[in-house]
Amino acid sequence: MEELKNRLSQIKVPRSNDRIYKDECVLSFDNPETPTGLYVSLTTFLSFGVDHVLNYFQKSGNAVFLHIKRTKHEIPADQREDGPDKKVTRLAIGTPDGFNPDLQKYTYEEQYQVVVMPNFTAFPYDDQLPEQVRMSVKAVLEAESALKVAEKEALAGTWDGEARILTKHTNLPQLNNGKKIPPNGWKCENCDLTTNLWLNLTDGSIMCGRKFYDGTGGNDHAVTHYKSTGYPLAVKLGTIGRDGKADVYSYDEDDMVEDPNLAVHLAHWGINIAQMEKTDKSMVELELELNQKFGEWIAMQEGTNKLTPLYGPGYTGLVNLGNSCYLNSVMQMCFVIPDFVERFVSKADEIFGQNLQDPPNDFNVQMAKLGVGLLSGKYSQPPETKTDDEGRQGIPPRMFKNLVGRGHPGFSSNRQQDAQEFILHLINILDRNSRHQTNPADSFKFKVEERYQCSSGKVKYTNRPEYLLPLPIPMDMVMNKDEVSAYELEKEKSGEDKSKFDPSQVVRPRIKLSSCLESFATPESIEQFYSTALNDKTTATKTTRLASFPDYLLIHLKKFTVKEDWTCVKLDVAIEMPDILDLNFLRGHGLQPTEELLPEASTPPPPPVYDQALLSELAEFGFPIEACKRALYFTQNQGKEAATQWLMEHISDEDFSNPFVPPGVDIKSDSSAFVPNQEALEMVMSMGFTKDQATKALKATNNNLERAADWVFSHASELDSIDMEVDSQPTEAPCRDGNGQYKLVGFVTHMGTSTMVGHYVCHLLKDGQWVIFNDEKVLLSEKPAKELGYVYLYQRLDK
Repeated sequence: MEELKNRLSQIKVPRSNDRIYKDECVLSFDNPETPTGLYVSLTTFLSFGVDHVLNYFQKSGNAVFLHIKRTKHEIPADQREDGPDKKVTRLAIGTPDGFNPDLQKYTYEEQYQVVVMPNFTAFPYDDQLPEQVRMSVKAVLEAESALKVAEKEALAGTWDGEARILTKHTNLPQLNNGKKIPPNGWKCENCDLTTNLWLNLTDGSIMCGRKFYDGTGGNDHAVTHYKSTGYPLAVKLGTIGRDGKADVYSYDEDDMVEDPNLAVHLAHWGINIAQMEKTDKSMVELELELNQKFGEWIAMQEGTNKLTPLYGPGYTGLVNLGNSCYLNSVMQMCFVIPDFVERFVSKADEIFGQNLQDPPNDFNVQMAKLGVGLLSGKYSQPPETKTDDEGRQGIPPRMFKNLVGRGHPGFSSNRQQDAQEFILHLINILDRNSRHQTNPADSFKFKVEERYQCSSGKVKYTNRPEYLLPLPIPMDMVMNKDEVSAYELEKEKSGEDKSKFDPSQVVRPRIKLSSCLESFATPESIEQFYSTALNDKTTATKTTRLASFPDYLLIHLKKFTVKEDWTCVKLDVAIEMPDILDLNFLRGHGLQPTEELLPEASTPPPPPVYDQALLSELAEFGFPIEACKRALYFTQNQGKEAATQWLMEHISDEDFSNPFVPPGVDIKSDSSAFVPNQEALEMVMSMGFTKDQATKALKATNNNLERAADWVFSHASELDSIDMEVDSQPTEAPCRDGNGQYKLVGFVTHMGTSTMVGHYVCHLLKDGQWVIFNDEKVLLSEKPAKELGYVYLYQRLDK
């Protein structure tokens, strides 16, 4: 006890604003259920596993810890309160009605000790401890953990864990037409359907919903009714519960919404919400059911095959934290890249030692922690007995997810996100954290060469860095058109008798990757190109090639597109992806001896003129302002219809929302120089920075608001002596280059009809065999569905 009393001056009682890390080690994935338990510092309230606690003591001098040890005991099946395992009804992990494997299956026993370093001297948590120690321990145990606080902060402003906007129709006008809706026995007023029915809250009509991609659902009568009447809000009958929740859709807002006056709106039609019971599937439940039942889901699960689980170094899964499967798949793919391993895993001890002040908020620490967790094998152990739950192997990337998602409206939430967008988001963060060391994202970096030839016959070459190769999917190049037509006809004939329709035998349009590459390489016509040879706008031909070949090539198949009604749709196609890929035919060679470059502008080109009224109107539709400028420029301000049509056709362009520079204009010689995005400028200035400082930050980050916000805080010394003259641009490291032959080593697959729902899995070629990483489950893949991927990873072959 004397050893403890000598350290009393170090012991603190946590205050309300202190972050208490008691769920998981800040440097590893040890937790209270780990056999060696978890050590929580009673000075800083950081927690450490047994592998790191002694090193932390030696560097910090903080010697007193609360040791938490939790033991899990399985409840016999016949003694569980809720009987059989609860049915999953939501696309979420660890949330009510979602995937929650531990629910009612286990009891937990916790043991607490106070431990003093360096000898791990232990004292039981009882009345014999000094009062200061008891108060500290009690406050730690009663406090909400830092991870839960962070999750709550990230979900602020969401509803039921999903981002449902508050409808603008809270004061919805309702007709007094005498209709009263019975509590059951509903039927569509335009057909005989009795399921998937929607009650229009304006006139009380009951209509069937949209038809789903598998042929089930409704006959679109609710949508047709809205188009003819303009009545915007509808509630799905059968989803109304006495808790006041239900599926409410706003047709003019084109989204699922929250209606705070739902009870009032329902009462108008004689519906007492307090007496309602949920009897039908919500839209999220239906999406989950369809994903589990049809097409890609079956293919990715490789039919009914019982796949062999894998354990050990490199075979650790990542627990899904509320639709974080997009993050899980991307990070599994990253840590097969040698540069990531070298930067974060091999130097983990050095990174941990240098960043112990605030490790939960240090990107390098969390990347190292994740990499070590995935590759060490410590958290991927085979079950001791055959009765053990094999699916519980894996690590939860909570701290990493909270850190990389901070400040981002999508990645900070529990909603599903686009894996391709997350890759670019991660690369931005890597770039910000690699100013004085090697950036592992350089493994993906390559140069794109764009050649313009205008009507004068002269040419212009530009190069830009990229990290993914986006490939269009040419639906006019389908190889099995007759087979697809026969399949669609057979599916249509099956009608309501779904027993005749076998979803495991889906026939998809098949397209060769070579067709996608040809489409990418096909020259395109560029209107309104400013020719410095003619000093006027003209038409030019643009040809795109690769100026360098990276060590690892990420190929992004552009499967998501926009229909004429502006709704996002996923192309359900199979792309034949070769194991060995030769891209040498895409090599760009720059200026040729027979070509003549366009001259430098003798006078500055006239700045583009935009119809400001049209620009504002388009921006109000939700399009990025830079995209609106593009639309007005290329349609020559001809009107809203022409501009919106252009936006619809180009919404999937990679540069859609980038700062707009008219084609042919050299941004370096543009007399207008750098023009900050006005909205981004105001946002940075609202943080307390001057206009000049905010402009400098946006200039340094190419008008990227997220990066600019980070830049201003990390360049304080530069901002003290602002120089608004043209800055000398830092020398950019050359892209790696080599042979254009590649080998397929991984791919990420999305299952579902939208990037905002569904599920991601990752396949990796490891030790000569394909492995599927399906969140925490790591399995030997016997029939990897290579043709259904979304993002592919190719490794350059050495000659």
